[in-house]
Amino acid sequence: MAVVGVVLVMLLAVVASSFLVRMSPRPIPAPLVQIALGAAIAFTTNFRVPLNPELFFLFFLPPLLFIDGWRIPKHGLFRDGWTILELALGLVVFTTIGLGFFIHWMIPAMSIPVAFALAAVLSPTDPIAVSAITSRTPMAKRLMHILEGESLLNDATGLVFLRFAVVAALTGTFSIGQATLTFLQLSVGGLAIGVAVTWSITSAKNLLSQRFGEESGSHILISLMIPFAAYLLAEQFHCSGILAAVAAGITMSYVELSGQAMASTRVRRSAVWDAVQFALNGVIFVLLGEQLPGIVAGASETLATGGDQQPWQIALYAFAIMLVLVLLRFIWVWASLRFTIFRTRASGEVVPKPTFRLVAAISLAGVRGAITLAGVMTLPLFLADGAPFPARDLAILLAASVIVLSLLLATFFLPMALKGIEFGLDPRRELAEDGARIAAAEVAMRAIEQAQHTMAGDKPDPDTYADAAARIMDLYRHRIDGRSRTAEAADEVRRIDDIERRLRLAGLRAERDEIYRIARARDLDDDIARKLVREIDLLEARYVG
Repeated sequence: MAVVGVVLVMLLAVVASSFLVRMSPRPIPAPLVQIALGAAIAFTTNFRVPLNPELFFLFFLPPLLFIDGWRIPKHGLFRDGWTILELALGLVVFTTIGLGFFIHWMIPAMSIPVAFALAAVLSPTDPIAVSAITSRTPMAKRLMHILEGESLLNDATGLVFLRFAVVAALTGTFSIGQATLTFLQLSVGGLAIGVAVTWSITSAKNLLSQRFGEESGSHILISLMIPFAAYLLAEQFHCSGILAAVAAGITMSYVELSGQAMASTRVRRSAVWDAVQFALNGVIFVLLGEQLPGIVAGASETLATGGDQQPWQIALYAFAIMLVLVLLRFIWVWASLRFTIFRTRASGEVVPKPTFRLVAAISLAGVRGAITLAGVMTLPLFLADGAPFPARDLAILLAASVIVLSLLLATFFLPMALKGIEFGLDPRRELAEDGARIAAAEVAMRAIEQAQHTMAGDKPDPDTYADAAARIMDLYRHRIDGRSRTAEAADEVRRIDDIERRLRLAGLRAERDEIYRIARARDLDDDIARKLVREIDLLEARYVG
C-alpha cells in the first residue's frame, strides 16, 4: 500500500503542476514547478522513494524515446539530416570530451570516468522543455524540427556514451578502439532489433485483426508494450536498448501509414500516449525534487572528502558547467551551420548566412530535461567491490542544477533571441498540405457519388440517395429544414440520416486512404499527414459512434 500511496502522490503533484503553470500570469516551465512540488513533498511528508537505477531506466526511458521517435517529422529529419547528425553526434562527442575534462579540472574529487559520465548525460537536449518554453513565442517550424531531430538522436548517443563512462568507472579501464567497435555493435544491433520488433508485432496484430476483428484496448496495450519489448530484447543480445526504443518508434510511424487500425483506435491510442508522456515526464521531475534533500547531503559529503568544506560552491560549479555547455554549443553550432552552408552552396542551393541571433537562439534552445535526469539517476549505487559509486550524489545534484539553470536561461532569454527570426521557411509545406486536402476532397466526393449509386441500385427511390449525397457535399444545408414533427416524417428523416452517415463514412475513408497514399509517396510530410488523418479519424469516430 505504501508504494501505491507514493505513486498517487507523485501523479497528484504532476496534475497540480499543470494547473499551477496555467494559473501563472508569466510563463513558467512545468519542470521547475514539478521539482518544487517534489521538494515540498520531501520536506513535509515521510514519503521516501528508493530508486533502483536499472528499474528507473527501464520504466522511464523506453516509452519516452519511443514516442519521440514515433512523432518526430521524418521529412524534416531527412531533409536536415546532416545538420541534425552534426548536432546529435558531433556535438555530443565535443561536449563530452570538453566538458568532461573541465569538470575534472574544476572538481578534483570527481574522477575522470565520473566526470565524463556527467558530461555525457548532460549532452542530450529536451525538445519537450523547449516546446513548453516557446509555446507563447512561436519558433520557426524548420528550426523546431532540427532541435527535435537532434534531441531524438543525441538522447541515444549521450546515453550510450554514459554507458561507456560508467563501465570505465566500474572497471578502471577504457580503450578507444574497443569502445568504437562496441559502439558500432550496440548501434547497429539496437537499430535492427527495434525495427524488427515493431514490424513483426504490428504485422502479426494486423493479420489477427483482419481475420478476427479489432478491439481498441488490446491494440493500445500492444503499442504500450512495444518499446519495452524492443529495449529488453536488445539488452538481452547486448545491444543498445536505447537505440532499439528509438528505432521502434520511428518504425511505428511508417507502419502507421498503412492505415490498418480503425479510426477510433488511433484516436484513443493518441490520447493514451499523450497521457503516458505527460505523466512520465512529470513524475521524473517530481522524483528529482523528492530526492533533493538526500542528494544535497550526499554531495556535501563528497565535497568534504575532496578537501572542500564549502557546499555552497556547488552553485558556482553548476553555473560554470552551464556556461561551458552554452559556449561549447555556440562554437559547434556556428561551425556546423557554416559547414552546412558551404555544402549546400556547392550543390547550387542559395542559403542565407547564419546570424549571431540565430546561433545564439539554437545555443539557448539546448535545454536539458527528462532524459538527462533519467540518465543520471541510473548511475550505479555501488562499484564491483561493493564500495559506493564515487561522487554519485554530487553528479546527480550538478545535473539537476544544470537542468534548472538551462530552463531558467531559456525561459528568460530564448524568446528574445527568437523574436523575428526566420530559419529556412518552407512554403512547400503549406502548398503540400493544401494540395493534399484538395486531392483528398476530390477523392472523397467521387467515393460518395459511387457509394450513392451502389446503395441506391435498382431501388424505387434513387432520389433519396442523391439528396443525401448532395446534403453532405453542401455541408448540412437541409439538415434542420428537413425536420418534421410528424412520426412518419421523423422516420423518413432518420432513414435519410442513416444513408447520409454511411455516405459520409465512405467519403472519409476514401479521403484518409488518399492522404496515406500521398504520404507513402513522400509528397507530404508525415506530421502533416498525421494531423489530417487525425481530423478525419475524429469525424469518423463521431459518425461510427
